[in-house]
Order: sequence, then structure tokens, then C-alpha cells
Amino acid sequence: MSQSAFDEWMRSLDFDYWSTGQHKIDPPAFLKMWARGEAVLLDVRDDAETEFVALPFALHIPIYQLPDRLDEVPRDKLVATFCSGGDRSNVAFAYLHAQGFDNVRIIRTGYDNLLPELMPGGIRALKAAQS
Repeated sequence: MSQSAFDEWMRSLDFDYWSTGQHKIDPPAFLKMWARGEAVLLDVRDDAETEFVALPFALHIPIYQLPDRLDEVPRDKLVATFCSGGDRSNVAFAYLHAQGFDNVRIIRTGYDNLLPELMPGGIRALKAAQS
């Protein structure tokens, strides 16, 4: 995306855009798409964090490595950015848009909303959706 295209994208991010929440995705909706092979979770946390809480189904690229590993991020699926608190997810969201990714969302509220969906009942539902 050129600088002028990024400027235009930024200009389109008006009150209606932010107030509708279209830049975010709830974990249940994301996980349904992931189970169908339509989405990827981009985990931009540091390696030190993933040593304690690993998400093996995610594409793990620490935020500071994203420019050098951009070719690993699929362009044919929804990309949902994830980190523990939201700041890095927001930066990754904007960076990916600047790099021409159109189908990017931010997972809502980090661990708080994602981990409950990964309890046994949620995992069972995901496995059933994959079959």
C-alpha cells in the first residue's frame, strides 16, 4: 500500500467505522472460521510469553519480527491479530493494512475472551466443526 493509499485508509476510519466494531472479531466467531480453514490467528506476543501460554494452532510471529516474516502471513484468509493486552494487536492490525492486507481483525480483549473458548466444551465443538 502506498503512503497515499494508507492515508486514504486512515481517513476512512471515521466514527462509524470504530463505533461498529468492524475492526474486531469475537473469539467464538473467529474460532468457527478457523475450524473451517477460513482464518488464521496471528499471535504477535514475544517468545517469552508463548513459553508460558502457547497457542499451537496460531501463527506465532513476535511483533518486532513481523516486517521480516510478512510473507508467512496468508493473504487468502481472515487474519486475526492477538496479544495479551491489545496494544501489539492494534499495531499489527494497522501494519498489515499498510502492507495491503484487507481482511484483518483484532481478537477482542486478549486472554480474557479467548481462553474460555478453549475449554473442553469449546474444543469439542471446534473438532466437530472441522469434521
